[in-house]
Amino acid sequence: MSQGHVLVDDSEESCVLICVIPQGTSETQAEEYMNELEFLAETAGAFTKKKFFQKLSKPDSKTYLGSGKLEEVRMYINANDIDVAIFDDELSPSQLRNIEKKLEVKVVDRNILILDIFASRARTANAKTQVELARLQYMLPRLTRMWTHLDREKGGIGMRSGAGESQIEIDRRLVQDKIAALQKKLKAIDKQKAVQRGNRGQLVRVALVGYTNVGKSTIMNMLSKSDVFAENKLFATLDTTVRKVVIQNLPFLLADTVGFIRKLPHQLVDSFKSTLDEVRESDMLIHVLDIAHPNFEDHYKVVCDTLAEIDKTDKPIIVVFNKVDAYNFVAKDEDDLTPMEPENYSLDDLKKTWMAKLNDTKCVFISAVDKGNIEEFKEVLYKEVKLIFQERYPYHNFLY
Repeated sequence: MSQGHVLVDDSEESCVLICVIPQGTSETQAEEYMNELEFLAETAGAFTKKKFFQKLSKPDSKTYLGSGKLEEVRMYINANDIDVAIFDDELSPSQLRNIEKKLEVKVVDRNILILDIFASRARTANAKTQVELARLQYMLPRLTRMWTHLDREKGGIGMRSGAGESQIEIDRRLVQDKIAALQKKLKAIDKQKAVQRGNRGQLVRVALVGYTNVGKSTIMNMLSKSDVFAENKLFATLDTTVRKVVIQNLPFLLADTVGFIRKLPHQLVDSFKSTLDEVRESDMLIHVLDIAHPNFEDHYKVVCDTLAEIDKTDKPIIVVFNKVDAYNFVAKDEDDLTPMEPENYSLDDLKKTWMAKLNDTKCVFISAVDKGNIEEFKEVLYKEVKLIFQERYPYHNFLY
């Protein structure tokens, strides 16, 4: 396997998905996690032929799966001419080597899959630099003698490798040099971004945050009447987009940020500092959720946990439950005595659950595509931005 290559190829690849179900995780949750992994694989250009689950207290430290299950996967791969085996967790360097040796096929873990999607989505020089840095930081401890080494960029007198230096040492040094150069480049970009943020004046700044593919860019387009790229795929937006929005007579800045995801590789969190700075330096957040997604409550927790890591401030938040047009529920049979499940809730029932207990957080239910309940959303947003504006400029009474 050439670990320096990404998953995406000119032709679609066949894959199997592999997941360990730890204690405390239900089969329903595991299936939802696997569905997300399948969506990631599809976004990266692979189609899933089969999913493998194994219940373990924790993944095997050597091969992730137990020996019997790994042999089952190997036999299926050989019999069905599978191109890629994709694992739903980060694999250690030793696990990666052992699994490759056993399966004799390209092995991809969740982290490199997400990094690969980011690489295919990056459009600007800034995003490309961030993704490349994250990828190299992830690959560095996973260099092996099987790894296709980078082209030698240094040579000449004083730059040749010493006698006896192994190829793996040369590769590692080249990667370290590239990482250092990219880090230096990103520092310059961060300084430029900071200047740009400072030049925006004292307008109130609002940031859209949320799980990937929840409709943030669609909401940005609706509020700003702009044309930010949006599609029904994961991580459609990598670069932060900032637009001026005016509701009634009140102007403010709205930033669309990269979507979060379960088990987001920490290398990406570190690399996308300029994107996350838009969250940290904002005055208010709009947390967007896809209420039609069966796992949206877990998505809410993932985003909240990530925000707690990157932004310690206590700023106002509006929670927007998007895609109400796609929300469906299965009416429960009156003779069914089993406890009510979330899928049996009507939208009105759902609003009375934990959503009604979000302390001072404002909640709005909308459809950004169908423009459903948009006026209420704009009114809530206007009032919250106005409060911040009045606190900042107490002597400006033209808004009162």
